[in-house]
Amino acid sequence: MAELPCGEDPEPSDRFPAGPLLVPVRPGPSECVTRVFRTPLGDRTAVGFTSEHRLIATLGPEQAWISLAEPALRALTASLGVATVTVDPAFTARVSRPLTPVVPALALRAG
Repeated sequence: MAELPCGEDPEPSDRFPAGPLLVPVRPGPSECVTRVFRTPLGDRTAVGFTSEHRLIATLGPEQAWISLAEPALRALTASLGVATVTVDPAFTARVSRPLTPVVPALALRAG
């Protein structure tokens, strides 16, 4: 095994496709829109999962998704300024607002 000179990065600099990914989406003006998440440091990232089981374990069974190749996901999110793709994130933050609309008390009263 060759030794690396001091200061040289041992990781490859080329991006390798992750293969087909299950990409979380939300409703949009025309069908669906790719969801963009934030890393723990606050940077924007596209997210893809390698299996439906991993997607459901992280985002729940109600999360809609589409299947995309990793290069296609990068191309879709590049125009938004998102340069990072996170594959199989271990956890996500809870939703900051309710997923279902709250019905005002007045709407529940029948006359």
